[in-house]
Amino acid sequence: MELETDVVSHASGSARLRLANTDILVGVKTEIDIPKPDKPDSGKIEFFVDCSANATPEFEGRGGEQLANSISNMMQKAYHSAEAFNLKQLCIFEGKQCWKLYIDILILECGGNLCDAVSLAVKAALFNTRIPFVKAALMDGGNIDLQLSDDPFDSKLLDVGTAPLLVTLCKIGDKCVVDPSAEEENCSVISLIVGVTGNKRHYYPNHTDKQCTESKCTTIGMNGPGSVVSKTLKDAIKQGIVAAKSLDEALGQALLKERQQNIGMKKHSYGFLK
Repeated sequence: MELETDVVSHASGSARLRLANTDILVGVKTEIDIPKPDKPDSGKIEFFVDCSANATPEFEGRGGEQLANSISNMMQKAYHSAEAFNLKQLCIFEGKQCWKLYIDILILECGGNLCDAVSLAVKAALFNTRIPFVKAALMDGGNIDLQLSDDPFDSKLLDVGTAPLLVTLCKIGDKCVVDPSAEEENCSVISLIVGVTGNKRHYYPNHTDKQCTESKCTTIGMNGPGSVVSKTLKDAIKQGIVAAKSLDEALGQALLKERQQNIGMKKHSYGFLK
């Protein structure tokens, strides 16, 4: 797996991930919006997936639209769980103003295991995202006037410790295969996708809240015409949680190491956009 953050200069946060033959580019953009009436103290987050026609012959024409919608819906469900991502950190003024995150996901090359790669790249991009500080807010006739700093370093980072990762398990025979290749996916009649929350300690070593260190299942999805019995489903969920814990720990260590290199001005850029 190859991962690099901060590869798109005009985005608030970005990441590029290559997992075997799968290549993903994620960019995060921020915008001020009005919060939802039923969630006045929370921000918003939206996912958009675009499958490049060059990624695989199957994406030519409109072949990738169904897959793109499926991935964006899975990410939307996983991140809107109360246990996964704290949308309250995007609130500016309760009931008046909030931050809205647009997460654009570009699939450059498809080599299988797309959901897993997308979730890893999204979490890395959010870890890298900077939200501008609101310098002043003046109430004038009930209207809010926001003044944002032009300094890109005058910003705050998001808390993404519990952000979920997706793990795909392909049912082949009586077993479920983790990290399937494109060939293994073609041999499977049904795939289970498990969304699992992360551990804050992997991203914030000084964190002490034990409630945010337990991995929890946030969403379950199925792709394919086949079916699974209840025992296979339970085993798959357990297997997915074990795999997600290992992935989350490795991702956290890599992102912390890269952040320290950025602070020390020792980072070497390897990305294809550099």
